[in-house]
Amino acid sequence: MAKPRGTDGSLLTSLPWTLAAIVFSLAPHVQFLPLWITAACVFCGAWRYVIERRRRPLPSTWLRVLLALTCFLGVLATYSTISGVGPGSALLAIMAALKLLETRKRRDQFVLLFIAIFLVMSSLLREQHLWSLPYLLVAVLLIMTAWLRVSAVGEEPARRSFATGGRLLLYTAPLAIAMWIFFPRLASPFWAVPMDTGTATSGISDSMSPGDISSLSMSNAVAFRVKFTDVIPEPRDRYWRGLVLTLFNGRTWNSNDPFEGPQVHEQVSGNGDPIAYQITLEPTRQHWVFALDMPWSWSLPKTFMGPQQQLARGRPIDQRVAYEATSYLDYRTDVALTRYARSWYERVPEQSNKRTQALAKQMRASAASESAYIEAVLMKFHEEEYFYTLQPPPLGSNPVDRFLFDSKRGFCEHYASAFAVMMRAGGIPARVVLGYQGGELNPMGGHMIVRQSDAHAWNEVWLDGIGWYRVDPTAAVAPERIESGISESLLDGVASAWGMSASFAFMHQLTLTWDAMNAKWNEWVLGYGPENQERFMAWLGMSDPDWRKMIWTLVAVVIGIILLISLLLSLRYRPPARDRAAILYERFVNKAGIELLTGETPAVFAQRAAAESPIPADVIDEITSTYLDARYGPVDPVAMRRLESAVAAMRRQ
Repeated sequence: MAKPRGTDGSLLTSLPWTLAAIVFSLAPHVQFLPLWITAACVFCGAWRYVIERRRRPLPSTWLRVLLALTCFLGVLATYSTISGVGPGSALLAIMAALKLLETRKRRDQFVLLFIAIFLVMSSLLREQHLWSLPYLLVAVLLIMTAWLRVSAVGEEPARRSFATGGRLLLYTAPLAIAMWIFFPRLASPFWAVPMDTGTATSGISDSMSPGDISSLSMSNAVAFRVKFTDVIPEPRDRYWRGLVLTLFNGRTWNSNDPFEGPQVHEQVSGNGDPIAYQITLEPTRQHWVFALDMPWSWSLPKTFMGPQQQLARGRPIDQRVAYEATSYLDYRTDVALTRYARSWYERVPEQSNKRTQALAKQMRASAASESAYIEAVLMKFHEEEYFYTLQPPPLGSNPVDRFLFDSKRGFCEHYASAFAVMMRAGGIPARVVLGYQGGELNPMGGHMIVRQSDAHAWNEVWLDGIGWYRVDPTAAVAPERIESGISESLLDGVASAWGMSASFAFMHQLTLTWDAMNAKWNEWVLGYGPENQERFMAWLGMSDPDWRKMIWTLVAVVIGIILLISLLLSLRYRPPARDRAAILYERFVNKAGIELLTGETPAVFAQRAAAESPIPADVIDEITSTYLDARYGPVDPVAMRRLESAVAAMRRQ
């Protein structure tokens, strides 16, 4: 016998709630999912609702199988794998969409709500932002409400299901908080979940071409936050060292692959007092670790100093990390440079940017020393009509020549690239350093915000007896960029020009408030690791907590919370106490010797008792009428006393 494919409209009341729960659970994934998966989910949801509303048959089995196979192959082709957060979320989304096309009964909706729960939880594998907690609470509440609507009987109002779901959520909140506080924290997770592949990296990449950093400067995203222990450097000293570029092909600068140099750190010496600070670095999918120039010590595991004094980690930074570091603002490094290393840092492709190389050789011949030559190049940028702009014109081939002699408009990478080429062509070892410059102090959180818009490129030249020496050619063109930061030098000027200073200041204040809240969320919630847990346990009076103590404490706390919740529920749902009239009437029924039938009224019982009980009929009628007056009539103490007297007299007889 063929299985019926038609629908009878019985799910019209609960299906919209199920669809709403699925849509809400899919919302955080939409920005990461391919467009065709989002479109498939919308199409299947709308198709299923139309089927239910118009009593149409569901798609046939062979069509659903074909759609499932096609979508699976589509996910495999899109991600080249089926494991990881990205492919897993895509498969869950497709599973929910296709499950809608075979949803015939209410139990099928329960499966859909299970998938919705997994979608909500999988969104937390990517990132746990400040808004993740309210989203999680609202999503779970909506799914629980949809669950109750599927099980609702009759005309039960939706607000009752919503209130029931809210109460259940409140009952589970203490258990969730207790498990979060007392469950033993591990330094590394139980498993490693591969993140999305094929997505663009955020922040600075491992190469530099004209226009790369200027595009980053349009982003207001946070790169990292810094909290200084004591001294806060001046804006002109806030150079956050990232990676060093040494290879130039005429247009693009690249770096060597980072590898551990056992003697690199020994070549760095610092003067004065070091500056201590803590950095919370956002995920970058890169190996580079940023620190104030020049880093001296750091606490991030598996991090080493590369051959150009750049910090790198053995594995990409795909999650937020926090580490402590110290740096020297006054330092020397690589005072002695080998002949091979010197030739490496002087290489310039002979057939590229010939006009720049000719100019460099001419200016170097006219300069009395290397320092005089460096100063002459900087003065060229300062005195001639060179402009600092976020929207430089395209340069095409030989970009250094086009920039120096034609456009004369550029961002920091244009000046850093041109300066390095001129130094190398003049016989001075030079390299390009990528990182960030500046940072904004957030007075609400007491930390400094370094944004992607603070991305910067500068140079280092090697001088005999001094070593590598930092030179920032951007400061010769736009000193306000170094002294005030990119936001104040550019954005504030635009706001003032348009007369929007007050509104911009208000929005900026809101931005700082939100950032302070995010910083505390990262510190108190996401940063609740083994060290913070141990400090919190010590504050509670638990000395030297190991995992056994933590587990037993967790079990005891959970049992205590469950007992407390059980007590509250028993008090809430305890049966109401019987009133005095009901107790007296029960004595009368027992004395009559006749069993009271279910649903039998006092009047009907009186008629039956008058025929079967030895109690006189007038006594039965008197007790019944008095009981009705005392139990269901207006509150009357006299009626209650009459009932007590009548029952007492009956028992004496």
